[in-house]
Amino acid sequence: MTVVARTPSTDWAKVVPGGPGADASELARTLRARRWLVLTGAGISTASGIPDYRGPDGTRRVQPMTIQEFRSSPAARQRYWARSYVGWRRLHAARPNEAHRAVATLQRAGVLGAVITQNVDGLHQAGGARGVLELHGSLARVVCDHCGLIMERSSVDATMASANPGFHVDSDEIRPDGDISLLDMDVERFIAPLCPGCGHDQLRPDVVFFGDGVPAERVERCHRLVAGCEGLVVLGSSLAVMSGLRFVRAVARRGRPIVMVTAGPSRADELVTLRSHRQLEVVLPAVAALCTG
Repeated sequence: MTVVARTPSTDWAKVVPGGPGADASELARTLRARRWLVLTGAGISTASGIPDYRGPDGTRRVQPMTIQEFRSSPAARQRYWARSYVGWRRLHAARPNEAHRAVATLQRAGVLGAVITQNVDGLHQAGGARGVLELHGSLARVVCDHCGLIMERSSVDATMASANPGFHVDSDEIRPDGDISLLDMDVERFIAPLCPGCGHDQLRPDVVFFGDGVPAERVERCHRLVAGCEGLVVLGSSLAVMSGLRFVRAVARRGRPIVMVTAGPSRADELVTLRSHRQLEVVLPAVAALCTG
């Protein structure tokens, strides 16, 4: 079944839920017509070796730690930091892929504007993108929930390395939030970090955990970008959580076009003007070449 989504100026656009959808030439032709706000999710980083949270059918692969669990006890925080201490090394070693670099190229060409990303991996910035608003925060920063001190993850990592000289656990696993699975025996011998400012054990990565809310000021900044955009491009997100879906709905309410390049189903397919299921690291560089050639 073909789902038709209409915009104020055209009724040609279509979504093909089961097929590959729009190709590079159709995407480039559409994108060249205006300047677009960008919303990205975990799917844009999968080619960098960071898997997304959900499989092709939209079901969740892993259950991340919630903010309620993290704050519930020192044992939960110890478990998180032990797993993150190992997982961070793999995530920190990840590099931008061709999709990240294509976004930066399209920005320089004036096709794409600001980027709202749901990712916490910093790969957009590493790939050359400008004006990146990290909706869910960044794993490169750590904050103390007790005193509010913000510090670089690298300094906290060095502290953990010093406190755990014999902790040489490795894992082939990596998750979008830098977490992994560890044996209980490894977790129990790990010494979690304390805040260098107040001495409390309330340190956490400066990210929005599952079950937590995006800071109001950050949401307002996103809404201002939505209000000023000519259209929205969604890249690599199923929009399974409301933090990103609300902006897609806001763009749709304004009658502006929405282009989506995401594998698998999304919660906003009925709102989309043009849809593609193609691999981002393949189709975006082709779109960038067409738009800049």
